[in-house]
Amino acid sequence: MSLKRLLIDGETLTIRDVYEVACCDRPVGIAPAAVKKVEKCRRFVDKLLTQDRPVYGINTGFGILSEVAIPKDHLDDLQINLIRSHAIGVGDPFDRATVRAIMLLRANVLAKGFSGVRLSTLEHLVEFLNKDVVPYIPQKGSVGASGDLAPLSHLALALCGEGYCLGDGGKPVDTATVLKKKKVAPIALKAKEGLALINGTQVMTAVGALTIHRLNDLVKLADIALALTVDAMLGTDRPFDDKVNRVRAHPGQFEVSRNVRKLIADSSIRDSHRCCTKVQDAYSLRCAPQVHGAVRDALNHASEVITTEINSSTDNPLIFPDEKETISAGNFHGEPVALVMDYLTAAVSELGNIAERRIEQLVNPVFSQAPAFLIKNKGLNSGFMIVQVAAASLVSESKSLSFPASVDSIPTSAGKEDHVSMGTISARKCAQVTENTACVLALEVLTACQALEFRKPLKTSKALQAVHKKVRAEVPFMDHDYFLHPAFAKVRAMESELVRVAEKVVGGLE
Repeated sequence: MSLKRLLIDGETLTIRDVYEVACCDRPVGIAPAAVKKVEKCRRFVDKLLTQDRPVYGINTGFGILSEVAIPKDHLDDLQINLIRSHAIGVGDPFDRATVRAIMLLRANVLAKGFSGVRLSTLEHLVEFLNKDVVPYIPQKGSVGASGDLAPLSHLALALCGEGYCLGDGGKPVDTATVLKKKKVAPIALKAKEGLALINGTQVMTAVGALTIHRLNDLVKLADIALALTVDAMLGTDRPFDDKVNRVRAHPGQFEVSRNVRKLIADSSIRDSHRCCTKVQDAYSLRCAPQVHGAVRDALNHASEVITTEINSSTDNPLIFPDEKETISAGNFHGEPVALVMDYLTAAVSELGNIAERRIEQLVNPVFSQAPAFLIKNKGLNSGFMIVQVAAASLVSESKSLSFPASVDSIPTSAGKEDHVSMGTISARKCAQVTENTACVLALEVLTACQALEFRKPLKTSKALQAVHKKVRAEVPFMDHDYFLHPAFAKVRAMESELVRVAEKVVGGLE
């Protein structure tokens, strides 16, 4: 099904929109109101060019060189020189989806009408999106203030027909070759435009937006994995009672408890041990609403900050045509994004941390009341022994990635830019921790589905039976050791499908 064209206006872009353009190739246009704002702003810039007063980035050098006046006959050279010199990113490139998100966010900023670019430059950026011209943007090299200068310069360089585009297998391909094949002409930058393309937080924000979109499903999968484990462990549903939540009242805690109650509501396993002598479950089950809920609250806060950022003007200088002003300020500083992505990194790391503890509960016969490592004929077979080890490795790596990048700052540009955010590092770390946690949750689902087999002939709930059936369609019960990695990979690939399967039975999860 083709998606309706998205009209960007600089004001109303959503995280869902970013995902659809980045990952689903949703076409993009420019809202008529944005066209008028962009043209009005450019007319004011053109008027400034007829005057002799210095305006940063238009007729001066950059950073510590801002006191250097640039002759009028070199203003266009100033812009392309800026892009060529700043395109010094290093490391592996961002993937296609992330680059498309970056381009969309930069276009949305220009559409706000405070950047001073020509309408044709904005249209060119939109054409790159619609014709799927994907610049090659290395992931490393931004300190997250003065904008994501190095990575955004690789984007701007491709718009000018230089540098590289992303080829098969992440290999760089000469941009001129790609533009010829796609029948796209390069642009020649005019005054202010080079700076307008690279001053901003769009790289860190794009990574953050796509990570948040993914986490919206992942937190639901975490609740599904939790519910599977609660039933497989003969755990109680009492900690998920709403009376518990009402006396603490954090929103995420309510959501998690409601989800788990829905997921295990009609379980005959749960009904079978309501009057048992067991008093309390381990924290990883009993305190899950508090932990999963806190992660959800962090995610909601991050979503609000990132949504604000994707609709913010992060240029320097900012052009205010109505007031006939240019103001050199600091909207390019990535601190709002940096702090919230560091916060979210720690939260998502904790989601994996508690899931790994539940895997340990499942494979440990002292707690599970099932065979050690969930395998019969133990010794000859190792069963799920190393599943917990793999999860522990991922969780430990996530912990090491959870030290906040935003507390670091190294002065740059000869001390002119003396405090920076490191926000792009924060966002990239969050994306990596999210991937680690997704893997841990897949391992928990895999393990809990194995453990449920030892509760037969009792059955889990209809929702969890549907999840179990979906897993078993791809992964057989382990009655003897087999190659486990493909089993994990299949469950890992079901991330969103498992959520949809459960939601179909319970009528949606929060």
